[in-house]
Amino acid sequence: MSRFERTYGYYRNIFNGVQFPYAFVDLDLFDENIKQIAKRAGNKTIRIASKSVRCKELLKRTLAADPIYQGIMCYTTLEAVWLSQEGFDDLLIGYPSWHAEQVAQACKEIAKGKTIIFMVDLPEHVTHLDKIGKANGVTIPICIDLDMSSDYPGLHFGVWRSSVRGKEDALALWSVIKSCSNLNLMGVMGYEAQIAGVGDNWPGKNAMNHVIRFLKNRSVKEIAKRRGDTVQALRDAGATLPLVNGGGTGSLEWTIQEPWVTEVTVGSGLYNSGLFDHYTNFRHYPSAAYAVEIVRQPKPNLYTCHSGGYTASGAAGKDKLPVPYLPTGASLLDQEGAGEVQTPILYNGPEKLHLGDPVYLRHSKAGELCERFKDLYLVSNGKITGTAPTYRGEGQCFV
Repeated sequence: MSRFERTYGYYRNIFNGVQFPYAFVDLDLFDENIKQIAKRAGNKTIRIASKSVRCKELLKRTLAADPIYQGIMCYTTLEAVWLSQEGFDDLLIGYPSWHAEQVAQACKEIAKGKTIIFMVDLPEHVTHLDKIGKANGVTIPICIDLDMSSDYPGLHFGVWRSSVRGKEDALALWSVIKSCSNLNLMGVMGYEAQIAGVGDNWPGKNAMNHVIRFLKNRSVKEIAKRRGDTVQALRDAGATLPLVNGGGTGSLEWTIQEPWVTEVTVGSGLYNSGLFDHYTNFRHYPSAAYAVEIVRQPKPNLYTCHSGGYTASGAAGKDKLPVPYLPTGASLLDQEGAGEVQTPILYNGPEKLHLGDPVYLRHSKAGELCERFKDLYLVSNGKITGTAPTYRGEGQCFV
């Protein structure tokens, strides 16, 4: 077996006797993903998307692995406050914050010298944050969220995020920001979700893959110009913008080509969750998985496991279901999928499965699995080396 190849027996031996269900991270594969992502990022620094990791120890491990990893993109204000109190810094909140008390808690961290950057895309965001900053005696760093979706006849290719569609909207927002005494515009962020988060290599769906690749290639050119024009217009209008953020695991190869981009955001590629099996431009290792226990065998080659229905967020579809990982060849049933208390698995392979044996699955999206488990087992060199608490295991629940 090669250094990065994993078999059913490899993990079954490692976890012999461990209570089900359990989740784990293979540190050998996790560390290799860190290295591969660093290479893919070229000369851009990488901000870690905490939503896709949700484990403090693994965030620290990534930041310590290579100086190319700098800063974290948080998904809530209270998460940013907690991470700041736990010693992290350079925290960009990826979504607008409104709750005044939560913003005030972040202001206390800013007053200590910590960098917590808030996201804005509406004048109301700007004036609200300025009022809170003034009340707490701090200048709040902010970042403009630039919409990166593409609109074609009958199709909105992307996600509904920001109201800032281009340079005109950004300049209008900048005029509001300039009138505020307790805000400092630090940068622009644009997340091209339709490039980074949409697979284009699904088995048996050649026609759909062709269409998605066509749309991606067309969108990439459009949004690169939009981001470049917006950054240039803001700088011409007096904004300094030391931070221009873009990208995601699935779009690095395109985003790093934009000279105005200073950093890219990556998170999902560290675990390489199930959705990332279907991209043409990269392949990372599946470093995170979970195990459920076989407790029934209703008929030959059909094994019913206890629990396992950890379905990912987003539009409901088969792509949001967990992916049977090991033994190789295991699959879900279309009629049942993965259930909260039982998950039938069809398997016709060479492994001899018995009651009490594990079936390993991978979550469709990275990070969300951690909301189901208090701890992650850490594996290296064929053995358990320790455990790491998830956010949930540390008593934190941010969404």
